Amino acid sequence: MKLYIKNMVCIRCQMVVKAELEKLGLKYTYVKIGEVNIIGNIAPERLKQLGAALKKSGLCLMDDKKSILVEKVKLAIIELTHYSEDQLKINLSDYLSEKLNYDYTYLANLFSEVKGITIEKFYLTHKIERVKELIVYDELNLTEIAYKMHYSSVSHLSNQFKKITGLPPSHFKKLKNKRRKTLENV
Repeated sequence: MKLYIKNMVCIRCQMVVKAELEKLGLKYTYVKIGEVNIIGNIAPERLKQLGAALKKSGLCLMDDKKSILVEKVKLAIIELTHYSEDQLKINLSDYLSEKLNYDYTYLANLFSEVKGITIEKFYLTHKIERVKELIVYDELNLTEIAYKMHYSSVSHLSNQFKKITGLPPSHFKKLKNKRRKTLENV
């Protein structure tokens, strides 16, 4: 039985879900970001207990097909921007269509309807959050960050960064309180 979990965006979230499953004695074949495969079926009362336990950690069980699909789009983008070093060989729309087996127009309309922003805006926002993270780590210079994040130039990265954050990357780097968001809040 597959369960879909909203706001599950990192390895720590996976650890929280595994711990809650084990507390309830539920056996699973895998726990990955946004999804769990439970062995067998779960009684409604146990499902309610799991939902309540996950809610305490800011996670949420989903059962609505549209919400699940929107969450899958979000997770595909999060994986792409935060956990993959690979550059897209195709454009984002084709990537999402292939990965999720849905027409991109349908995905884009549904995403905009549910989230109130476009997929492209969501993707760019996450790309910039990743850039912020790399700036904060202070291990790479801006040229290396632009290359790592597959920007055509430092200028392109700087323009997009300023458009989204209101600050040039050099000014962001000087801030004492770096204004980064958690992935759940992007």
